[in-house]
Amino acid sequence: MSQFTATPRNHRQHRRQSVVKAIFLLMTVLLIVPVLLILTFLIVKGAPVLSFEFLFAMPENGMTAGGILPALVGTVWLVTVALLASVPVGVAAAIYLSEYAPDNWLTRAINLAIINLAGVPSIVHALFGVGAFVLFFKFGTSILAASLTLAIMTLPVVIVSTLEALRSVPQAFREACWNMGATRWQTIRKVVLPNSVSGILTGVILEVSRTAGETAPIMFTGAAFFLPFLPQGVLDQTMALSLHLFVISTQVPGVPEGFPYGVALVLISLVLLMNAISIGFRTWLRGRKKW
Repeated sequence: MSQFTATPRNHRQHRRQSVVKAIFLLMTVLLIVPVLLILTFLIVKGAPVLSFEFLFAMPENGMTAGGILPALVGTVWLVTVALLASVPVGVAAAIYLSEYAPDNWLTRAINLAIINLAGVPSIVHALFGVGAFVLFFKFGTSILAASLTLAIMTLPVVIVSTLEALRSVPQAFREACWNMGATRWQTIRKVVLPNSVSGILTGVILEVSRTAGETAPIMFTGAAFFLPFLPQGVLDQTMALSLHLFVISTQVPGVPEGFPYGVALVLISLVLLMNAISIGFRTWLRGRKKW
């Protein structure tokens, strides 16, 4: 028998490998199909109501007519301010935990607190936001209070993703810089961060998706039921797409059938657009890596 002839054991391994591959393919399809069905359903139901007026007009007749401009602009406000508040703090915390903090009980306690914070229900974050930002810091029900609440809620995502990105940079890079006389901060700023920024953007993408879709935290801290005008600053209240979708779906009678689906389609499209920009920037940065 030739040494290259497949044995019965080889055939069994090949069949087993084919079965495992088919199972993983089926699991992937089961994940993708519901998303495609939801998008298709929203496009079929919501696309007919999309128009220039729907996107850029003020709501009228108790939100049963007109457009969603205040909610659209308010969502952009909330996501942008939340990112500005959480990303610098999250990245700084991750740098400390990865590059400076010793392995002791305090560091382990901080890591445990980050994990527990990620599992806190959003309604609890909402109550915290009311107590801390609305009442204690006296920001009132405003974009600032709502965005800071969202920032606290999504901070663990930024920290964890940044930690993983920093730890993926080879230790040899750091040692080479130290041997050349660079300080720890110079090494982080010139070598570690540039080589991990694409991974950090992964956390930003996840934060954008969650921030834009949350309802409970902003319902109590800054989002308004009905405001037919645009916010002028971070201390103003605003409408938001997620809350607007909830309100017109459950609280307002006489809303045209396609309106809620149109709002949902705009919300998903806005999240996909923001994610696409972040993913494109991340891909460009990965292409510049030297390793």
